[in-house]
Amino acid sequence: MTQNVEPMTADHCCSCFGNSSLQFADMTDISAWHPVSLTPKKQINVSIGSGYPQDWSGDLLALGVFEGDLPSKEGSLSGCLATLDASLDGAIEDIIQTYEFKGKEGSQQAVRVGGKIKNVVLIGLGKVEDAALEAKWGLSLFQTLGAAAAAAAKTTKARTLALALTQLPPVDEGEASGKAANGLLHAIYETSRFKSSETGPKLESAELLFGGKDGAAAVQRAQAFVAGATLTRYLVEAPPNVCTPAHLAQAAEEIAESAPDVYQLKVLEKADCEALKMGLYLGVAEASALPPKFIHLTYTGAGEIKRRVGIVGKGLTFDSGGYNIKAGAGSMIEMMKIDMGGSGAVLGAAKTLALLKPEGIEVHFVIAACENMVAGGGMRPGDILVASNGKTVEINNTDAEGRLTLADALLYVQNQGQLDAVVDIATLTGACMIALGPAIAGLYGSSDAAAEAVH
Repeated sequence: MTQNVEPMTADHCCSCFGNSSLQFADMTDISAWHPVSLTPKKQINVSIGSGYPQDWSGDLLALGVFEGDLPSKEGSLSGCLATLDASLDGAIEDIIQTYEFKGKEGSQQAVRVGGKIKNVVLIGLGKVEDAALEAKWGLSLFQTLGAAAAAAAKTTKARTLALALTQLPPVDEGEASGKAANGLLHAIYETSRFKSSETGPKLESAELLFGGKDGAAAVQRAQAFVAGATLTRYLVEAPPNVCTPAHLAQAAEEIAESAPDVYQLKVLEKADCEALKMGLYLGVAEASALPPKFIHLTYTGAGEIKRRVGIVGKGLTFDSGGYNIKAGAGSMIEMMKIDMGGSGAVLGAAKTLALLKPEGIEVHFVIAACENMVAGGGMRPGDILVASNGKTVEINNTDAEGRLTLADALLYVQNQGQLDAVVDIATLTGACMIALGPAIAGLYGSSDAAAEAVH
């Protein structure tokens, strides 16, 4: 048996409920039921303490140990280690003997001891004569010390931490404490904002038992840099249905509002960019359902301006490749939320300046934020677009979109007065990762002096 059913339109359907039209919720917008903040819920209190390790009480004591502080096979502990060992009923001697701990750089060993100090971790720092604030490659010795302490804090679920050295090497003590704080705060970070049940480290406070009179200022500076890096991490790790062009503009707005005495924000909408004839940028953005946001955040330090700099970040919040779509194994299309990494770094730097407020400089942070998608109105291979300076550009590959958005952004920033330098930061090509690997960034400069200044 067949039955004729009258087709039901959206208006017809809604009329059953007294509505004149049907509206669908955007189910890809998770912010409606999963609010996303740009600032951490919890701030770890890092401070410079005084006193000796044996006098401290709390969850975890992390002790940086140089090779020369340890006795030979026939010798016994002396100095700081002997005093601490006596207060912990031989726990230090037990770690050294049981685990054959020798203080080699990169080594560490933790044990639970109970009492007023619940856990102790010994962190090897190598030879004291090799200790330096800057490493020839990678993190400094003191950053790795802080990172190792953070790892132990996660393992032991410590809420309170003290970090000490068995001796002070011949380096600036304040700078050393700042490096250690930097390593600690970077390493304690965990990505958990988008989990159903947000988790994170238990650590609430960290006390550095070294640093001297300059330690507090060095730690404060480290916290400013970590705050900027954390914002960058928040933006880059966010899924593309959260980190949209509007989300980047929101981040810039929050930075400007946090330091209105030094920041001014201008966000150019599509019509504004059309008026400036940004054909390359708008050509990339055309296929997206999300409107582009051209962000111009200006920092003006107190006092006489002696240096003006432009910093431009690539802001492709998702890159499908366009008609030259990323497809097949190795295309990494599922990772293309990271194509706004340059803009994330730019906003992170802006966040750090908002906290440090250096004098005598003017910085123009510029981001041409948009998506590179596929649609009937989008740019095609073979199209010719016109840049804001009138130069024509033929599109041979729609997946080479980053240089198009950056071209109009760089032209824009060059018109912001007489700049001493312009730096652009971009995930421009996967060829860089193939050539240099995942841990090294490519650096190009108009001169050796400019490249060295950035380095």
